[in-house]
Amino acid sequence: MVERAQNAAQSSDANRRTAAHPPRSPRASAMRGTYAALDLGTNNCRLLIARPAGDGFIVIDAFSRIVRLGEGLAKSGKLSDAAMDRAVAALSVCAEKLKRRNVTLVRSVATEACRRAINGGEFVARVLAETGIRLQIITAEQEARLAVMGCHALLEPGTGPALVFDIGGGSTELVLLDDPIGDESGAAHVGDWFSAPWGVVSLSESEPHVGDDEAELRAAYDRMRARVSEAFAPFAATLKRRGVGDGGRLLGTSGTVTTLASLHLDLPNYDRRAVDGLIVPAESMRALSQRLAGMNVSQRAQLACIGNERADLVVAGCAILEAILDLWPAQRLSVADRGIREGILRSLMAHELRK
Repeated sequence: MVERAQNAAQSSDANRRTAAHPPRSPRASAMRGTYAALDLGTNNCRLLIARPAGDGFIVIDAFSRIVRLGEGLAKSGKLSDAAMDRAVAALSVCAEKLKRRNVTLVRSVATEACRRAINGGEFVARVLAETGIRLQIITAEQEARLAVMGCHALLEPGTGPALVFDIGGGSTELVLLDDPIGDESGAAHVGDWFSAPWGVVSLSESEPHVGDDEAELRAAYDRMRARVSEAFAPFAATLKRRGVGDGGRLLGTSGTVTTLASLHLDLPNYDRRAVDGLIVPAESMRALSQRLAGMNVSQRAQLACIGNERADLVVAGCAILEAILDLWPAQRLSVADRGIREGILRSLMAHELRK
């Protein structure tokens, strides 16, 4: 839901210019106000606050926290009290930032965990009562289109259809972009889309990857890949019917691909500037995925850019990524550290320009 705000920890992303540009317009420089995009996912709570600048925008504040809202959802069908408490605590921080930054227009969305949970509506009501934030539970299609809007500018130049994917906590969205990719307004031409009910949290809980025996770990990983491939089967049939899917440009936006890109670069610490827009050989991403699949949680936690917070979930993301590479056998993968939030900001600013 888009909100007009009466009142609206500086992050390391502050004052960076993003390439998630709104449509070009001579009126862009005349835009005023501060805009915000909040994305509450199955695993993360993320906020961007930005102001228009030229044909893009400058982020003036940001926030990201792993809340694991979907923890236990696969078994119970409900958001747990502990998970909701973590999310509300993070959203309270976001509410304070919105107030302090005098945000004039904000859109706050919730995705798969709230879509799937039987108490998702009750949680949304609690968030409004305790934080003042109005969460909108968006559909999988809306989620896919926002992600594409926020990152498709990073697709490798070329011709022919392309595939954009977003590996989330509770689901994975696949978006087929037609050739040409976009029009003069900057909007992408979406040919088809698909949402699978597997993300890093839901897959990890449904097919545990635990223990210390490498053979057992790899067997669990193979079961993960099989589950995801089965879920992708309808979209594979769609690609075949459309005569595409033999490989082509591929763009991924998720913690999985940015983490693997960091490992590919052997970074001592995560660096968005090095990762966002990077093009990595697909075989390198497969090799890293296979390497992680043979490690236990403590071994993965010792790797730079993974740590304790991602160590138990990253392998599920690797399994989903390899299933995507099986579906769309690209030679290279473009990496985006941007997505839904940038898509929301872009749509908010475009809306203001049309007024």
